[in-house]
Amino acid sequence: MVDVVNGARLASVRVLGHELLVEGAPESMNWGCYPMAPWAGRTRHGRFRFAGRQYRLPINFAPHAIHGTVYDRSWRQVDDGVFETALGESWPFPGLVRQSIHLSEDGLRLGLEVHGGPMPAVCGWHPWFRRRLGDSEVRIEFDSTAMFERGPDSIPTGRLVGRPPGPWDDCFEWDGRARLRWPGTLDLEIESDCRYLVVFDEKPHAVCVEPQTAPPDALNGGAALVEPGRPLVATTIWRWSGTAS
Repeated sequence: MVDVVNGARLASVRVLGHELLVEGAPESMNWGCYPMAPWAGRTRHGRFRFAGRQYRLPINFAPHAIHGTVYDRSWRQVDDGVFETALGESWPFPGLVRQSIHLSEDGLRLGLEVHGGPMPAVCGWHPWFRRRLGDSEVRIEFDSTAMFERGPDSIPTGRLVGRPPGPWDDCFEWDGRARLRWPGTLDLEIESDCRYLVVFDEKPHAVCVEPQTAPPDALNGGAALVEPGRPLVATTIWRWSGTAS
């Protein structure tokens, strides 16, 4: 189910009788699976520089700006499985984001496009998966070449380190494949052309496995340059298998 009023997010994904996602919560950034654009994760103190000028974003996760401008906006459906919204007044450049959602029997495909500019941009997805399905607790499996060291302000320092044991609220360079396994219940494979993966598993009820095109705070270095006719494009594919509840 797609909630077009609340960020064109996946509000519910039921597979073989199991609900995969955390459903409606008081805070809009804490449920479902929503697109992040034109940045993903935290932007330090809501400030970034572009083309010699400094810009400020609204602080929505003090002391930082987090997850972009579109996760709580109302979107409109423009085609079968295709949704759009403007980047909004809090983003200093004109532009829009388009999300496509295509469901099949054993999975779904999500696409994101960020149009406008010239401007820096990052995009990705923020799914809140249930930690438990039935009697099974999730296991997160992924291969990473490095992890971005997280500073005391929860922003990457720029230094790459080896992956420590979890729990994590961290960004990794990865090979584009991850798996969530609820043993004996369901396997979910996630693939993406996004080069970076944020994993957040510090909550007792949920885990987040978030493909994105650049690390947190990338508006201050590492974001893509979006120009008219040259959008930022990303895709992710989920495939599942398991046992009916």
